Amino acid sequence: MQHKTIEHTLNNLHESYHFGDIARQANGSVLYRQKKAVLLATVTMEEKTVNEPFVPLTVQYIEKAYAAAKIPGGFVKRESKPSDFETLTSRLIDRSLRPLFPEGFSHPVVIDVLVLSSDAEVDLPVAALHAANAALLLSDIPVERSVAAVRIGKGDEGVIYNPAPALLEEGSLDLLLVGSGEDLMMVEMAARPTERIDEEELEEATMDAVFAPAPLILPHQESNELPEAELLEYVEEGLRRIADACRAYEESFLPLKKTPRFVEVPEIDPDVRAFLADNLRGKIDMALEGLSKSERGTELHEIRLEAEELIAHYGREIDEVELLRTLDDIVKEAVREQILGTGRRADGRDLQTVRPIAIETNLLPSVHGSCLFTRGETQVLATVTLGEAKDAQIFELLSDKGPRSERFMVHYNFPPFCVGEARPIGAPSRRELGHGNLAKRALEPVVDRLCPHTVRLVSEVLESNGSSSMATVCAGSLALASAEVGIASLVAGVAMGLVRDGERYAILTDIMGIEDRYGDMDFKIAGTRNGITALQMDVKGGGLDPAILREALDQAAQARNAILDRMEEAQKGIVPSQALPVSEHFHIDPSRIVHIIGKAGSTIKEIIQRFDVRIDLDRQKGGVRVTGSDRENVRAAREHIHGIVEASKEAEREEVSHYEVGKRYKGVVRKIVDYGVFVELPGSHQALLHISKIARERISDLAERFRSGEEIEVVVLSQEGRKVELATPEWYEANRISGD
Repeated sequence: MQHKTIEHTLNNLHESYHFGDIARQANGSVLYRQKKAVLLATVTMEEKTVNEPFVPLTVQYIEKAYAAAKIPGGFVKRESKPSDFETLTSRLIDRSLRPLFPEGFSHPVVIDVLVLSSDAEVDLPVAALHAANAALLLSDIPVERSVAAVRIGKGDEGVIYNPAPALLEEGSLDLLLVGSGEDLMMVEMAARPTERIDEEELEEATMDAVFAPAPLILPHQESNELPEAELLEYVEEGLRRIADACRAYEESFLPLKKTPRFVEVPEIDPDVRAFLADNLRGKIDMALEGLSKSERGTELHEIRLEAEELIAHYGREIDEVELLRTLDDIVKEAVREQILGTGRRADGRDLQTVRPIAIETNLLPSVHGSCLFTRGETQVLATVTLGEAKDAQIFELLSDKGPRSERFMVHYNFPPFCVGEARPIGAPSRRELGHGNLAKRALEPVVDRLCPHTVRLVSEVLESNGSSSMATVCAGSLALASAEVGIASLVAGVAMGLVRDGERYAILTDIMGIEDRYGDMDFKIAGTRNGITALQMDVKGGGLDPAILREALDQAAQARNAILDRMEEAQKGIVPSQALPVSEHFHIDPSRIVHIIGKAGSTIKEIIQRFDVRIDLDRQKGGVRVTGSDRENVRAAREHIHGIVEASKEAEREEVSHYEVGKRYKGVVRKIVDYGVFVELPGSHQALLHISKIARERISDLAERFRSGEEIEVVVLSQEGRKVELATPEWYEANRISGD
């Protein structure tokens, strides 16, 4: 292939693709440019096949520090563990390109996207997807369909297609659509807070909230949801733009595609399949009827053992992988036919019923907020921990000039025991990071932007049979309420599914694991009663008709409201956790703050250690907030502070009570400044002898007249509390005689 450069200007993006003379040993490679951003995308394929029940595709999106003229921070000065942003971008590319591969494709494929030069005005995830798509189209891998992405933002000036990241952050919507031709393949959406708060405003609001009356119930902003009808409008327009882009990409790249290689796609022996179906289909249907996940798994395992015996008796040679693939195909057909033919599902539900829900709040006595949410055979324990500003997560994006702080964190954990697997718990996987990010996007629009706390929400999936990420949203929402974090409203989530065969289709509410595996769509949607806060949709093949999407959204809204009914009922019974910090809020004279702090902070440190509390001070307003885990200690600390204030007042009264107006005193010069002299009077009290009260004639240089440490005589002109006004005897006599 000769080297060539192709340029496209589509959907507000001007893109350049250069190929043919770079990374030539890969199956496909492209050097992608958009503004100052330069990305290298490569696709490589193994010759040998592997026995996997899914396309063995691996995507790695890697940001090089040198792309932003930076040296990696930390002890090791090279790129190592991928950031959350890199992981989430890798998942986005994977989910978008995976449906393009032929069914049964079993050659391992690796797609690498390296960011070589960054640009803060370029949406790198969209750029990376388009670069990877071009590399795949130009490669010798038998993929001849293109995808395209359109990100939709919404700001003060209306809808923006493929906005710059800065404009996207300022808007109220982040909607990413990926499609192939007329088919919608993937959707990710997050509502953004409608009101922006800068760091200075947040700090001021935080201080106001800190010194608000207890208990701390914060005023919350209006939540921002996207109505279903508005979403559909954006999807329809986005699909039109995607179709135009896909057509342009295919016309440009496919004529230059390398000659496709022959790839081995394992096929199921129709005779063996027919034999096993005739003998086992009835038992498979019975195993799918109304059993729990574990019971169903046991029955299907027994059927597998029987299938091995039947094959041996049948006299055919078939390896284990082929047998499993054949049985899996029969089970898939049975599950789908049961749904399409009878309108009933494996657990006996109809298509629109949500599984039974059980909720328990604040069950963990030493945790700020907690909720155990059970929906069918999916169970999530969510906990909330409240911290200080210093507890925020610090991170930095490639094009950032400095670090950012994240004060609302959602961490999702999926331990192996939740699906009955005997494996050690390891580091968070890509899937766990993705599900945690989805739950965060769902909950963040309703969390008060002025919340003074750093909030960490952790989801422990204890049992999983479908939609643990949406159970995380439900449990997390109630855990936030249990910890008295200000939220505009509760958020519920539900996973929808789709099974279709030609003109027949069925939309499933609250899908189980078996329906996710054998269905055609996984559609997770979260929101309030007013609309959607976040959604994520993946279509496994063939795309999705907008008419079906409209029906799925309506059905999901009904399910979401039903779940919210149960959640709101549980919210009424929340008893605040005894672990929540106890706070005492009060005000003192701002001038007394210095006495609470003490010399070099010694007094406040002694209070903190003695009473095991945290103390926040507002120097300007005189606000004091004492926080601790023990109510008696908090009250004792408050009384101790009041005692310090009263003692300082008494000391001042004693210090200034013996000064008489018009009387002369011997004092010592302690400091000479441009506007006067500070004189220490008897009793160690310092007062200012202003330059205007020294002599009737103008004084040009005080340092010539006074020396630090010398004794001088002064007259007290007036006294108001600690403030004592002084004059020299000469000035006093002259002005008294003249009557000034």
